[in-house]
Amino acid sequence: MQKIVVQGGQPLNGEVQISGAKNAVLPILCATLLADAPVTIRNVPRLHDVLTTAKLLGELGAGVSSEGASITVDPTTVNSHVAPYELVKTMRASVLVLGPLLAKYGQAEVSLPGGCAIGSRPVDQHIKGLQALGAEIVVENGYIKAHSNGRLKGARFVFDVVSVTGTENVLMAAALAEGTSVLENAAMEPEVVDLADCLNALGARIENAGSGRIVVHGVEKLHGGSHDVLPDRIETGTFLVAAAMTGGRVTVTGSRADTLDSVLDKLRDAGAKIDVDGDRITLDMGGRRARAVDLVTAPYPAFPTDMQAQFMALNCTAEGAGVINETIFENRFMHVNELLRLGADIRVDGHTAVVRGVAKLSGAPVMATDLRASACLILAGLVAQGETTIDRIYHLDRGYENIEQKLSGLGAKIRRVD
Repeated sequence: MQKIVVQGGQPLNGEVQISGAKNAVLPILCATLLADAPVTIRNVPRLHDVLTTAKLLGELGAGVSSEGASITVDPTTVNSHVAPYELVKTMRASVLVLGPLLAKYGQAEVSLPGGCAIGSRPVDQHIKGLQALGAEIVVENGYIKAHSNGRLKGARFVFDVVSVTGTENVLMAAALAEGTSVLENAAMEPEVVDLADCLNALGARIENAGSGRIVVHGVEKLHGGSHDVLPDRIETGTFLVAAAMTGGRVTVTGSRADTLDSVLDKLRDAGAKIDVDGDRITLDMGGRRARAVDLVTAPYPAFPTDMQAQFMALNCTAEGAGVINETIFENRFMHVNELLRLGADIRVDGHTAVVRGVAKLSGAPVMATDLRASACLILAGLVAQGETTIDRIYHLDRGYENIEQKLSGLGAKIRRVD
């Protein structure tokens, strides 16, 4: 099994190009099933989850071809409505074929999803939302089995809790429903907006994406077209935190600062100087030690849960103490025990972690427990004395494109070994 080895102590300096957003490209690829002609998606990151999604679309009968950072999906040859457990078990986002298959073909069977072990992420909001549009759904033998008699019908639906993938699934289904749908308490993440932008480019009529109240005027069909995936705000944030932790100066290019307000604010609180120039964000730490920051994770536009682990790594060697409250996932402190192996001072009480900065971390063998924990441990390794070996990095390849090459380009001593 592959591992990543990091030799700490090098400040990061230079420029790094940001890839397309993992959390945007997966629903967008699933949305191509709604079209009546081929759709080309550009700025696609080379990630394991993207390959899995492409394989799933192929399993459903779609034609899938890729060239460079583009993937073209031809949905006209789809001949199956079953998303099997073998594919869905490795990636929670596979559930996003449920809405498109149901809306386009009137039936869908999708295995209950897998993914990172970061706590309960139920699909009840997906099911309730699709039922509101007229679907009949049962869950049996580990599958969500849905069908509709004729077209789905537009409806008003209020999400019990904010759910990104739930919003995306219901949004995609509503795009082909008869009449108008109003989705209340909808997720406002930039990735939801990107999905709506893609659907609108294919002929959908979606209004107010990015607000808590999305209006969808259903259309009879979607045509082919193309779309560029927005930059990955979590990858952007990860590299900026790496620069802050190591006291360096890094410019991320091809990024979108307007999707990162809460993260940039916390980095400024940590003492970083940040300049934004178009799609370039420069963080300059000037060799200074970061200050510890407090944060509370919450749905967008608040601080993202996907950046919590990285900021915990920052707090480990920062000046002072920081309090982190995780309100999204109940198991998202699994990286704490690994950080403790490196010499961190962390106390956890339920959903709250108090991190007291220490003068230094010491390299040690550690194990990644989920995608963002993998990045967190790499960041900690960048500032630890000696060598840190991170095992179970298959999580990492689900969400970061060539992270060790990109960090090496900034001066990090990092390599992948078998």
